[in-house]
Amino acid sequence: MLLRFLILCTILVVIELYAFQAFKTIIKAKWILISYEVISLAALVYIIYSFTQFDRSVGQTKQTLFTMGLLLLVYVPKILVTVVMLGEDIYRIIMGSVNYFINNDGNGDFLASRRKFVSQIGLGLAAVPFLSLIYGMTFGKYNYKVIKQRIFFPDLPDAFDGFTITQISDVHSGSFDNPEKINYAIDLINEQEADMILFTGDIVNTHAKEMHPWIDAFNRIKPYKYGKYSVLGNHDYGEYVDWPTSQAKEKNFQDIKNLYGQIGFNLLLNQHTFIEKDGQRIALIGVENWGKNFKQAGDLNKASQQLNKEDFKILMSHDPSHWEYEVKKHDKHFHLTLSGHTHGMQFGIEIPGFFKWSLAQYVYKQWAGLYEEFGRYVYVNRGFGFHAYPGRVGIMPEITVIQLKKGEKLA
Repeated sequence: MLLRFLILCTILVVIELYAFQAFKTIIKAKWILISYEVISLAALVYIIYSFTQFDRSVGQTKQTLFTMGLLLLVYVPKILVTVVMLGEDIYRIIMGSVNYFINNDGNGDFLASRRKFVSQIGLGLAAVPFLSLIYGMTFGKYNYKVIKQRIFFPDLPDAFDGFTITQISDVHSGSFDNPEKINYAIDLINEQEADMILFTGDIVNTHAKEMHPWIDAFNRIKPYKYGKYSVLGNHDYGEYVDWPTSQAKEKNFQDIKNLYGQIGFNLLLNQHTFIEKDGQRIALIGVENWGKNFKQAGDLNKASQQLNKEDFKILMSHDPSHWEYEVKKHDKHFHLTLSGHTHGMQFGIEIPGFFKWSLAQYVYKQWAGLYEEFGRYVYVNRGFGFHAYPGRVGIMPEITVIQLKKGEKLA
């Protein structure tokens, strides 16, 4: 533990020294440099203090959200500056060695002076994440996008050709701080005029009470002709905090399950139902959370009992790793799986149709949008809310509208 602490302190000192060197190369006014040092020290002290005050019986709070945002805002740009400045130092050491040992030039300084333009490059690059993180915390976290996706299935029942599904996921109501923006998002949901709405888990961060201020807002989601259904996400089990008793944890879990009903959603717990239209039907299956690295309460076999391979099936499973490790090769052929969970890490770059990148892709093979293997599909919703980092950069909060079409996929 002590060794880890010492390593962390050493890394922080190096980062701060390099960042200050870059700043000092550009700025000569003494009062500005002193102000920079004071602000940096104050931010570091606040971050350390806030983390030492974290209460595992409470979990994430507005303070922890702010602290995480401040940590990223302060140190992501400084790390970028450090990488640039460290690169310059490696270059200076190499060139100094060449001049001293090969060219036998022992008269000049071993290390050349720092070049101002390198510091300018480092600070210029650092400004990009700095400004992006500020945008993400002020505007990005409520910059809702409606993403429409058409998916073709040769064996879709004729009556469901053109059937539309709205999907939301990862509400994380305990992080919300703007009722006007939430009501705006609810209006966007209602404007889609879909046939059915599905909610793929994580209604709260931890505690059922987090949702209480928002129940009226979510009850504004209109009725749907073919129903409103939901499943649980990993955060709905209350497993990321310490509980005084097992009874308190169980009561919170029951209260969270009741929340879905309080906002008009039918919660499917390892079970299925049939959606009927014009004498034909499709199966809607909902499993509890199943994640490769998270709680595995989902029971796909139990949820799909009495279904056969020929039934057209839509599966709700919160964590997309379930699709990767169990669903996509399952004998019963689940045509479409709807997931969430990843949030796209709430940070990345997306240019629709051309480029998509996030740190999430190094953790999840399916992390945002539509994926297909073996003629089976999974759609990963980017999430409605936010968690840990109080913002979104590049990966915006999503309301998905999926249209089912009969036939082969168009070229």
